[in-house]
Amino acid sequence: MDRDTLSIETGTPDTLGATFDGRGVNFALYSKHAARVELCLFSDDGKTELQRITLPEKTGDVWHGYVPGLKAEQVYGYRVDGPYEPHNGHRFNPEKLVLDTYAKEIIGTVQTNAEELINPAKDSAAFVAKARVTVPLSSPLAPAPKKAWEDTVLYELHPKGFTAANDKIPAHLRGTYAGLASKESIDYIKELGVTAVELLPVHAKVNDAFLLKAGLKNYWGYNTLSFFAPEPEYAADKNNARQEFRDMVDAFHKSGIEVILDVVYNHAGESHEAGPTLSLRGVDNASYYRLDAHDKSKYVNDTGTGNTLDFENPAVRRMVLDSLRHWVAEYGIDGFRFDLAPVLGRDRNGYDARAAFFKELEADPVLSKVKLIAEPWDPGPGGYQLGNFPKKWHEWNDRFRDDIRKFWRGTTDALRWLATRLAGSSPEFDNNDRGPQASINFVAIHDGFTLHDVVSHSYKKNLANGENNQDGANENYSANHGIEGDTHDPKIIALREQQKRNMLTTLFLSQGTPMLLAGDEHGNSQRGNNNAYAQDNAIGWLDWNDITAEGKKLTEFVKKLTQFRRDHQVLRGTAFMHGQKSDAHDVPDISWINPNGAPQKDSDWAKKEYKSIGVIFNEKAALGKKDGERLLTIFNSHSGDVKFTLPELKGGTGWTRVLDSSDPEMPAQTVLHNDKSVYTVPARSVIVFKQGS
Repeated sequence: MDRDTLSIETGTPDTLGATFDGRGVNFALYSKHAARVELCLFSDDGKTELQRITLPEKTGDVWHGYVPGLKAEQVYGYRVDGPYEPHNGHRFNPEKLVLDTYAKEIIGTVQTNAEELINPAKDSAAFVAKARVTVPLSSPLAPAPKKAWEDTVLYELHPKGFTAANDKIPAHLRGTYAGLASKESIDYIKELGVTAVELLPVHAKVNDAFLLKAGLKNYWGYNTLSFFAPEPEYAADKNNARQEFRDMVDAFHKSGIEVILDVVYNHAGESHEAGPTLSLRGVDNASYYRLDAHDKSKYVNDTGTGNTLDFENPAVRRMVLDSLRHWVAEYGIDGFRFDLAPVLGRDRNGYDARAAFFKELEADPVLSKVKLIAEPWDPGPGGYQLGNFPKKWHEWNDRFRDDIRKFWRGTTDALRWLATRLAGSSPEFDNNDRGPQASINFVAIHDGFTLHDVVSHSYKKNLANGENNQDGANENYSANHGIEGDTHDPKIIALREQQKRNMLTTLFLSQGTPMLLAGDEHGNSQRGNNNAYAQDNAIGWLDWNDITAEGKKLTEFVKKLTQFRRDHQVLRGTAFMHGQKSDAHDVPDISWINPNGAPQKDSDWAKKEYKSIGVIFNEKAALGKKDGERLLTIFNSHSGDVKFTLPELKGGTGWTRVLDSSDPEMPAQTVLHNDKSVYTVPARSVIVFKQGS
């Protein structure tokens, strides 16, 4: 059909976005304050505007129209007219072509450094991405693995950086969804013992103008352009990103691995009030963004990025819920990690765990069944909310990271906090019918030092980011162990490897849900950069081609740790342990032992010089089983050996050493010891003993 003859009918407001029904396309766009909405049709490459059609109807706050004869894959955008009154929060400008807020596929890129995006008198169409009408993908998806939380091991990775520098992946697939779905990648991840990958943002993104000016990019992707479309840069076939992404999820599911997305709904990629008009700002600025109550020309900036979405507006909540459902229904996604999650529950009165968004999410028949993870902090008022999310949520636990690093660095007064983290962080999570799995435990994440850099650098080295080393956290609770950065000193290398094993062992032996940062298992480094958000290069990518002998041994040790966790159910308990005595021999579910083999006294926790402790997990009492084992784990962060008396426990055999961070290649079970025998625990090490019953 000749586009010049296209007409438009009333259509329906029921489904937002562009919906192809086989004979035409329905368009529906929420904009409460607009005076007119024009649908702009473009050539297939998005470079030529072919026709403008005014949407004829507004039902409630939704503009809509139906174009008979229009086909799927039509490229389009909107020009939205209305008042340009920044002092009232309105920034309508029909000179700006804006992306559909429900765009499920985009073509082209945004040139955020173009004056046309900022200058209100200039047409922006040539410098922005457009939407393309889609039809639902119909290829079959393998059944979701549906892993229980207590069996979950998370693995955080960048969808590009994981394979971008891996020579074992075909060159044209490196850094892509297809490369991540390759047998090489998935077999490696599965062999580690991982049950779920947590992908850094895959929503279509925007590059900040200041980064482009500096020759950098927004590598991590926490700057969303479309909440419904996969980022095409990560597709080997840029014209088929949706199908390639779906195939990747399917490949993981076939291997029994869940896929969790890191999602950014706290802000959008239009920056502060002087930033580019790309979508939400031009569609209805006053509806989508939180505005300063005293000056509506300014944004509330609870995210540190320049703007904050307004979750008090039901239309914003609907958009986010529709987006989440889309990723579950279209791509089979198993869960979400929400960036700066307090924004989701904050209104003008502050954060509230009973906020409308949380209630709507819990009531949703689809989303209430997927894994929900919060990053429980943001820069806004009352922004640190660890432990304060609804009961179905799990939360990143930065206190676990910091306390474990402090203990192994040798910090005084760290022993009691080590014990708190080993037991599942009950001060934060033992409430609201939550179990220890609510705590997502980690020793390193994408934001900060890698594990290798934690033991190799005392100071951040972020000059490559172009911000004069002012960005990134200043305190990393790290230590270089003698020399800053790289070294060939065998003693320092050995100590660093020992400390890596210590922290990883602590991670996998703790109550809660463990999360491993991709590359930490083989010593990946970012050269001391603890904020590699703009490093789409060798700094930010995983180095697969220069793994040291020590790195290969560490990988094997991580496999041993994940297997050990699977083999011992008491490490994966679903209820908190509080020292309750319930087995036949009156042995509590958890108990703390000092080096003399005696129970740790309350007064002992306050002794800053104490850097060694033993913890006994009693399977019978903890899990309510008729029979079970006891695990005694000794943690020693002293720089010297510690003689530890193995405690006497009735009704069991002697203690058998089953895991040792100072002897990573030890056989599965060695060295049988009797009760009350003295065992020399090497400096800076973790040793696990088992006793049957």
